[in-house]
Amino acid sequence: MKLSALTDYLESLAPLAYQEDYDNCGLIVGNPGQEIYQALVSLDCTEAVVDEAIATNCQVIVSHHPIVFKGLKKFNGKTYVERVVEKAIRNNIAIYAIHTNLDNINTGVNARICETLGVKNTRILSPKQNLLKKLVTYVPTAQAEQVRNALFHAGAGNIGNYSEASFNAEGTGTFKGNEYSDPYVGEPGIRHTEEEIRIEVIYPANLESKILMALVLAHPYEEVAYDLYHLTNPNQQVGSGMIGELDIAVNEEAFLGLVKEKMQAHVIRHTAFTNKHIKKVAVCGGAGGFLLKQAIAAGADIFITADYKYHEFFDAEGKILIADIGHFESEQFTQQLLVEIIRKKFSTFAVRLTEINTNPVKYYI
Repeated sequence: MKLSALTDYLESLAPLAYQEDYDNCGLIVGNPGQEIYQALVSLDCTEAVVDEAIATNCQVIVSHHPIVFKGLKKFNGKTYVERVVEKAIRNNIAIYAIHTNLDNINTGVNARICETLGVKNTRILSPKQNLLKKLVTYVPTAQAEQVRNALFHAGAGNIGNYSEASFNAEGTGTFKGNEYSDPYVGEPGIRHTEEEIRIEVIYPANLESKILMALVLAHPYEEVAYDLYHLTNPNQQVGSGMIGELDIAVNEEAFLGLVKEKMQAHVIRHTAFTNKHIKKVAVCGGAGGFLLKQAIAAGADIFITADYKYHEFFDAEGKILIADIGHFESEQFTQQLLVEIIRKKFSTFAVRLTEINTNPVKYYI
């Protein structure tokens, strides 16, 4: 199939608009139109992973972490980033990264951590704002249903666990076309009065062009009247971290033992025990220290993440147990998640999970 078929699907689940400002998700190397027959999935895209793709005849590498975060000014092989990109280009291997956009969806990286640890009744810890917009349009009563259906089909009207959500109000519209007009109802030069429905729907901002195209195609009027509004409402389905609960509260030491086993962590760096049982669990794959205040405010008993610095551990102030399990360890199961996602959609497309452990951190035990 075309590379674009794979990338378009991944971006329908984790839109690029959901990535953080510093990130570089999407197609890093490759042509969307190139043919692909097999994909290699990894957490990181290293030279060894590119060599594995070459050896196994994979035309695309889907990695969680982008190999390129900042612009490259030279390609002379002095850094591992330059060597990876150069080798991929020479061997016609595409590189695609799905990083913080996958972190920020409620079925992504943090959901897999919660699933692994038996954390249930989960929700986004820090929902993102400014991702939603509202469309208001005015449609003749007879055509209101076809316009609503078109908007819903394009992705509008989804709120949490509900779809096809809209507000509708009856009203009267007036218009008068000039001599060049070709009105759907009425005659040029004569003011026309029409019973209309005001339709309001919320939609993700990244789908705006698709939704407006659907509106124009479904609406009967020659000139479609509509208003667009920016919303500051947080999107409860998109954001950083995740929080949920265990079925049964357990003591801190026992739960850390479970985390160490389930997350295959060599070591867990943690703050002093609070002498409380663990019931409410907050998690963030990768470097999640920026979410500590939200975890405390949400009443979490423990915050599981990675990349904590020495002085940052003091910020717990005895209110919460911080557990740093390691960056790779917190995100390693993302690879299996991506394989499952791709195989479920493209059942006849070959997907390989890398056999290389890309963790740059080693432990002397």
